[in-house]
Amino acid sequence: MSGKMTRFLGDTPGRTLVKLVVISFIVGAVMSAFHWSPFDVVYAVRDFLMNVWNLGFAALGRFGDYLILGAVIVVPVFLVLRILSYRR
Repeated sequence: MSGKMTRFLGDTPGRTLVKLVVISFIVGAVMSAFHWSPFDVVYAVRDFLMNVWNLGFAALGRFGDYLILGAVIVVPVFLVLRILSYRR
């Protein structure tokens, strides 16, 4: 059991616990210095994902606009060329 646990954790459970405590203390000190809370981090991630989502659909909207603008010229020219080549 200990071998599986060590393999899963990447080190012995005691050393992993010490590492996690030290890293947690450092992260907590940095967050306290910047007056951040865990909820601020969650809200920032949520806002980031919402912005990416909205920008993605805005890009699709611009793509659709470009498609329609191009189709206004390309489709009639295509139809005229097909009609002219149909007569031959």
